Amino acid sequence: MSFAVFATAIISAMLINNVILMQFLGVCPFLGVSKRSSSAIGMSAAVLFVMVIASAVTYTLYDLVLYEFNIPYISTIAFILVIASLVQFVEMVIKRYSTPLYKSLGIYLPLITTNCAILGVSEGNIANIWTETMPYGEGLFIALSTAIGTGLGFGLIIFAFSSIRERMDGLNIPEAWKGVPISLLVAGIMSLAFVGLVGVI
Repeated sequence: MSFAVFATAIISAMLINNVILMQFLGVCPFLGVSKRSSSAIGMSAAVLFVMVIASAVTYTLYDLVLYEFNIPYISTIAFILVIASLVQFVEMVIKRYSTPLYKSLGIYLPLITTNCAILGVSEGNIANIWTETMPYGEGLFIALSTAIGTGLGFGLIIFAFSSIRERMDGLNIPEAWKGVPISLLVAGIMSLAFVGLVGVI
């Protein structure tokens, strides 16, 4: 597997098929934790960690256990258990070593469990990458590349959005547009900008 495949998978997942702006997954933390850049960075790091580890574990679980024992129909339940366990681990680590970040993330930290972007990447790896004939190592490599690109894309967008929202706090915005309306308008403009990247790769 060449570096070109690795780079292409990351760029495609990060920019062209961005999980938030192009697939509309993970929108809840995108809107809920993007009021401050510090919170956005912490959430991005947590999501990236959970997404990469969850992709490795779920791909391995499917390839070596669920498919081998002919029980692939329980994959969604198994994947959710894996993701929930990882989120609990991340929550304990952040609470232990960074109390301010733990408080700033609030309810959105345990809600990573229900972040459909993470489950979407795990399910997408099986639907789009996994085949009976593909060697385990090659499939795992592509799955991890996709997870890294998706996690970086999630972080890029939520950080850019939080930076824009911080700047808007000091602007004289009409009362009717303050809060959610202007935030959704900005998100729509960002999404339109990323549509221009479709077809680059």
